[in-house]
Amino acid sequence: MNVKNADVLLVGGGVMSATLGMMLTQLDPSLKIIMVERLDHVAHESTHGWNNAGTGHAGYCELNYTPENDDGTVSINRAQAINASFEVTLQFWSYLVKHSVLPEPNQFINSIPHQSLVWGDKDVNFLRERYKLLSAHHLFKDMQYSEDPKVISEWMPLAMKDRDPTQPVAATRVNYGSDVDFGALTRNMINSMQKSPNFELVLNYNVHRIRQQKNKNWSVRIKERTGKHSAVIDAKFVFLGAGGGALPLLQKSGIPERKGYGGFPVSGQWLVCTKPEIVEQHYSKTYGKAPIGAPPMSVPHLDTRIIDGKPALLFGPFAGFTTKFLTKGSKMDLFGSVGKSNLKPMLSVGSKNIDLTHYLIKESLQSHKERVSALRNFYPEARDEDWHLAKAGQRVMIIKKDEAGKGKLEFGTEMVAAEDGSLAVLLGASPGASTSVQAMIDVIERCFEDKLQTPQWKAKMLEMFPSYGHSLIDNELILNQVKKENLATLKLNTNKKQDPDTLKLA
Repeated sequence: MNVKNADVLLVGGGVMSATLGMMLTQLDPSLKIIMVERLDHVAHESTHGWNNAGTGHAGYCELNYTPENDDGTVSINRAQAINASFEVTLQFWSYLVKHSVLPEPNQFINSIPHQSLVWGDKDVNFLRERYKLLSAHHLFKDMQYSEDPKVISEWMPLAMKDRDPTQPVAATRVNYGSDVDFGALTRNMINSMQKSPNFELVLNYNVHRIRQQKNKNWSVRIKERTGKHSAVIDAKFVFLGAGGGALPLLQKSGIPERKGYGGFPVSGQWLVCTKPEIVEQHYSKTYGKAPIGAPPMSVPHLDTRIIDGKPALLFGPFAGFTTKFLTKGSKMDLFGSVGKSNLKPMLSVGSKNIDLTHYLIKESLQSHKERVSALRNFYPEARDEDWHLAKAGQRVMIIKKDEAGKGKLEFGTEMVAAEDGSLAVLLGASPGASTSVQAMIDVIERCFEDKLQTPQWKAKMLEMFPSYGHSLIDNELILNQVKKENLATLKLNTNKKQDPDTLKLA
């Protein structure tokens, strides 16, 4: 059997694996890196442009990152952490653009205002308090707020057309938000890495076995999807960045740290409009509040999307019930992931989240008219015939043991690593791709600790991340310095729509 040797094996051809591969390539170009992808091309699952919101998640508009407590207060800690993480992400992309590793920024990221919109006295009071707390911090000092329908009409014309004038409304806006085509970003990073003789991309292969050898290397058997060919990769380090497929691979690894982890899959759909006369009237990502009982990634929003250079409007996502971990996975994925090591947490979460399951099933059974009716909260004049339904991919939320040894459902992302640092996996969903760079820094700090202490790696980390070693939440001076550079390099410091000569309507 063919045996390949690698310093690093990346399982999955999405943004997480591509980001880690690119960072390691920059830190040490001599590393032999192999990437294995189960499909016939990269960036086609969660990273695909139509399978995610494309929001550069910075906490500006996503109201689920600032939950309202039982006593009426608003917590902003998570929004601060996500914003700081995204600023780190922008530093890395800026570095790659400056060094011509990535193309012109508008090939993968575009400046689009991030806005929040609420209505009704209760939610207006919530947004007012949220703005008060966020705008007092340097991360969010440029946020604008208004309860004036005329001002809000200028910010989001579609949302205010034919709206009840007696209904209280409020909105916030940050001009330098972004829309990211994570598919284009990932393909460009992988294309760049393929120019190196030390990088190899293997397509159409599934991972069948992962075993650690006595020398601490990993023996990973991969098999072609047609079943004709197989190979073994002997790797010093393995990263499982396979999105919804990461949990089953973690379980195959057999590491003790896998115990107690499970997954709760959620599907999604978008309403999509590509009519130029409608698309041109809305240029922002406008988020509202999630319905009671909805998972956090189901916060409704009306978005400008630019995928492969073509603008469109998306509304959703509409969550749905599924037992698949991947878009082209098996209906037995969920059941196959249950075993002795996670049975108790899985049963515990299942019993405590019956209402969530009912909500997801109800969402998936909605009619087109019902979905467009929900859209009218953001666009009162929306017509059924102007919108069509599109898939929004699959997500697998984390199930893990709680303090009592039972189970709890986590809505973020989490790294799990072997004790010796030879294997790492990223689990979870939102905010996902937007914090991919910070997540992969965490992987490097955990699994390449010795190399990170060398002068060469230290110097390179500071070159890629000028704020490295500092908290952007605490250090306003450094935040202002890196933000100014990021906005200029990535051309996000503009309030204007993109040049129509460079973007063609779908």
